[in-house]
Amino acid sequence: MERIKQALDKARSQKQNPAYGAPSMLRNEGPKAEENITYTETSVVSMHPESLHEKRVVAVDENDPATAAYKVLRTQVLQRMRVNKWNSLAITSPTEGCGKTLTALNLAICLAREVNHTVLLVDMDLRRPKLHTYFPTTSGLGISDYLLNDVELNSVLINPGIERLVILPGHKVFSSSSETLSSPKMVELVEELKNRYPSRIVLFDLPPVLACDDVIAFAPYVDAALLVVEDGTTQESELKRAVELLDSINILGTVLNKSTDRAAAHYY
Repeated sequence: MERIKQALDKARSQKQNPAYGAPSMLRNEGPKAEENITYTETSVVSMHPESLHEKRVVAVDENDPATAAYKVLRTQVLQRMRVNKWNSLAITSPTEGCGKTLTALNLAICLAREVNHTVLLVDMDLRRPKLHTYFPTTSGLGISDYLLNDVELNSVLINPGIERLVILPGHKVFSSSSETLSSPKMVELVEELKNRYPSRIVLFDLPPVLACDDVIAFAPYVDAALLVVEDGTTQESELKRAVELLDSINILGTVLNKSTDRAAAHYY
């Protein structure tokens, strides 16, 4: 863990961009959300908590020790986003297999439990979408259907039976994913998702930084990024390179996933 921290600190210290850390989006209104929400157009897909827990969506269980760690992560994320008046966060990792999607999902659930805001979790991993595997729907629709087939957005959004949380899942795989992420229709969609509700926090589950150029292409449209690394697997060189490639975006912090150190409580 110390090795990873030192690598991140070293990479950060090498940045020469004076605008690094400046808020990219200012919002005039503070978080305000209705405590009781009725979903009339968004499909409600209620999953049994035990079924989700078996898939390592631990935040559905308040008694799971890992849930406490995600709550700490939630508080840290909220504090930093509120100070900078941000509302959009990309979640990525240096390489595949670090657990970024599960981290995004567990964090989204914990964020949604706070009554001051709503949460929208978007599957922007267009090469390997995974969120739809946790909440299968009868329609099987995803963001690709909205982008390619002009399907109404309300037909794609789902509520997983958790109040104040809405998910925009993926579906089909895009071979030209980076071009799609910077396309006019995608940019218009992202701006709509970020700005429609002043109390909304938007999380984007993005591909690994070193796997493709998708994160770099999408970076201008988010306020900050959260890096998920895998304990004992992520190499110092991989982490350093990922931070260098994310030079244009505010890195909110790092999450140490799959930690064997119980004292670390699964987060860093």
